[in-house]
This record gives sequence, structure tokens and C-alpha cells, in this order.
Amino acid sequence: IVILDEPQNMVTDKAKEVWETLQALNRAWTEGSPEDLSNYFHKDMVAITATEKKRLEGRDACVASWTAFTNSVKITNWKEIDPKIDIYGDAAVVTYYFDMAFESNGRTMEIGGRDMFVFVKEAGRWWAVADQFSPYPG
Repeated sequence: IVILDEPQNMVTDKAKEVWETLQALNRAWTEGSPEDLSNYFHKDMVAITATEKKRLEGRDACVASWTAFTNSVKITNWKEIDPKIDIYGDAAVVTYYFDMAFESNGRTMEIGGRDMFVFVKEAGRWWAVADQFSPYPG
């Protein structure tokens, strides 16, 4: 599993903090224990995913969805590509592309896509409040 150390557009301490938070969040579900996402997902987090018809609402629903996915596959590769971090006071938007490979039912699947997280800083730390990801079109 490869996770970029630092995007090229990293210019502020806030952006570095957000990037480090995002990296830790991604490591939690790609390498560690997806239940640890509760340390990164805001209690009121929402997510729009490629596999759910309706949005996921709340930390528990989001953690459960990520956990269900990681329990059903073995992730063999994860790579973030070309991240962009925009800071708006105590809010941040992080967009990036990703490559991922995983094994499922004896088959290796390789997918790529795009991801967009929104973070807010509360109580001295950054929390993911929204996520939308999808595979590349076509």
C-alpha cells in the first residue's frame, strides 16, 4: 500500500495538518482497523458512496459501511494521486484521485477513482464531516 507523503501544493501548516489527518484516516481502513475511523469521522458525518443509493448519515453509519467493505475484501494496494487541499478558515476541502487493488472471492480487482473530503477543525483537531467518492466514469 502506497500513500503519498506530501502533495506538491502543501503550503500552510493547516494544509499539512489536514493532509496528515487524511493519510491517517486512509491508513485506518486500508491497513489497520476500519473501526478506528471513529477517531476521524465527525459524529455528524455524511457520505455519498458509489455503492449506496442514499447518503450515509452519522459517524456510526459511515464507519459501518467502510468496515463492511474492508471485511469483505483484502486490500492489496492503495495510492492517493494528485491531492489538492483548499483551506477556508476552520474548514478544508481535500480532493484527490486514487488507485486501489483488492481481492474478493478469489479475484483481484483494480479500480481507480476520485475522492472529496470536507474537514472542519473542532476542539483542536480536524474531523471529516463529508465524503463523496466514485470510480472514474466509463
